Order: sequence, then C-alpha cells, then structure tokens
Amino acid sequence: MHFEVIGQITNIETIAAGRGIRTLSEIRERYGPGRWRKLKGVATVRLATGHIRRAEVHSYEAHGVGKRGFKIKPFFG
Repeated sequence: MHFEVIGQITNIETIAAGRGIRTLSEIRERYGPGRWRKLKGVATVRLATGHIRRAEVHSYEAHGVGKRGFKIKPFFG
C-alpha cells in the first residue's frame, strides 16, 4: 500500500533491536550496516486514494543511516 506520512510520528517505541529483528540480514543488505532498531509510532498518513487516516507506522532506524522501510499497520478511528 502506498502512503505518505503527514506531520510527525508520535508515541515512538522500540519494538526490537539488533538480533531481535527477524529480518536483520535483509535490512543490512538493503540499507547497509548499522545498529538497527525496529520502531513503531502513530502518525497521520495520506493513502494513495487520497484519504487521510491515523495509523500505526512501523520503521527501521540506524544511527548515521536514518529511518527506512516504513509500513503502516492498523488504522485508528
């Protein structure tokens, strides 16, 4: 699903870090080495259809690389 994050991501929590990330080898191949963490937060997103919704957003982050691999999960309200 294609989407765009509008505004800031709030309520950010770390779900997993380092070897706790199931797809760590794939992330390192795609984005390079780093101390990777999987994060989740809540943001307002614009869907490809033009609808604007609040959703749970998951991403990966490493120091020096930044946030990568955004995904949206359940919608709120």
